[in-house]
Amino acid sequence: MTVTRTARSWTAVSAVSLGTFLLVTAEQLPIGLLAPVGSALAVSEGAAGLMVTVPSIVAAVAAPVVPLLVGRMDRRLLLVALMGLMTAANLASALAPGYPLLIASRVLVGVAIGGFWAVAGGLAVRLVPAPLVPRATAVIFGGVAAANVFGVPIGTVIGGLANWRIAFGALSALALVVLVALLAVLPPLAAARPVGLRRLAGQFRNPGVRAGILATFLIVTGHFAAYTFVTPVLRDLSGIDARFVGPLLFAFGVAGVVGNFVAGAAVAGRPRRTILAIAAALGTTVLLYPVAGAGAVGGVALLLAWGLSYGGVSTSLQTWMIKAAPEAVEEATALWVAVFNLAIGLGALAGGTIVDALPLQGVLWLAAALVLAAGATMWRARSGEARA
Repeated sequence: MTVTRTARSWTAVSAVSLGTFLLVTAEQLPIGLLAPVGSALAVSEGAAGLMVTVPSIVAAVAAPVVPLLVGRMDRRLLLVALMGLMTAANLASALAPGYPLLIASRVLVGVAIGGFWAVAGGLAVRLVPAPLVPRATAVIFGGVAAANVFGVPIGTVIGGLANWRIAFGALSALALVVLVALLAVLPPLAAARPVGLRRLAGQFRNPGVRAGILATFLIVTGHFAAYTFVTPVLRDLSGIDARFVGPLLFAFGVAGVVGNFVAGAAVAGRPRRTILAIAAALGTTVLLYPVAGAGAVGGVALLLAWGLSYGGVSTSLQTWMIKAAPEAVEEATALWVAVFNLAIGLGALAGGTIVDALPLQGVLWLAAALVLAAGATMWRARSGEARA
């Protein structure tokens, strides 16, 4: 690969990373806007949490369905079309006159997220040489961590200083920028073969894929059950003034970026051990939060540890899936993205149910139990380690 071709490849990887940044920002932006949206549209914070749940569940369905429907369509054109849908959907969110239409616009966001992520998650193997795939995967999923740094906190700040509608409008404008970038730098990405239903279902016979899917479901459900309500946790449990929540979420995201690239460096030769370490650290951190986080200093320290631990989740689990199914990366990735997004939605839904009925500590205990169960799943996944 020549220097020029290498530079073009990494430019394309960076554009896809910008796309994943937008996806996660679009999915999680309402986390920082629950209170202003709930107040403006006269719904509870639990009901406002459906702005996270709905697109996540829709994305879970779209992740395998979109690749099945588009057949051999050039993946470059598919990504551009989905980014166009994201642009329109977020504009509709910004202009929605009431809660039902806002939720309807979030359905379209879910379609775009699921379809885009299902294709983008496995693109590293097509954009760079095999030895560079783990690093390129870390860059692509660096967009996930960067969304926690810039996307959700900036959305929170915009919503607090100006208006939640402006936050969604800014997201629509960013989607248009990403669309142009993808069109400019991605090479043609003709599908080698269409994603078939039989090949898709056949991935469940792969023990490495099964272990990765189960671990993903448990970790992500647990994380989002608690993280969707991190603002009230910081405010009510740790006693932190609401003015500092935005900056603290920014710090959470910075820790996540560090965690993403630390995991990217570690996961290439040791995916199982990396995922085990992440599950142990994340589960322990969240388990300690109700006690050690019941104060500003402990709450901030554990929030940073939480961000550092969770930051490596996407890179590590995507790398596991690539190694578990090297001949069916797009199929395995579509299933993984479906489960990942379903888990986001179910986690937010479970968290909302608990927050409306029980003390805040309940979501943290649930999160810890699920994440530690994921660690136990990967501990038993020896049958897939030879391949993953």
